[in-house]
Amino acid sequence: MEQINVSEFKAVCLRLLEEVRQTGEPIEVLKNGEPLVVVHPARPRSRKGAFGVMKSTLLKPAGDIVQPLEDVEWEAMRDS
Repeated sequence: MEQINVSEFKAVCLRLLEEVRQTGEPIEVLKNGEPLVVVHPARPRSRKGAFGVMKSTLLKPAGDIVQPLEDVEWEAMRDS
């Protein structure tokens, strides 16, 4: 793993980030000789579409959903 001092990293940050992306090799950034951070390449995003992602959260209708409840009088059912 490549190591670089934070002041040097700051000067060439964009080039090093592109290098990490292309090679997949992490870079360790040091401050006063001590590890500060390790820069790893990002994981590739899943190409899974959004269609159907919440299908497991839907509830199944219980009974007939078209007919009104028997003990409820709806305004639309009243004779005018």
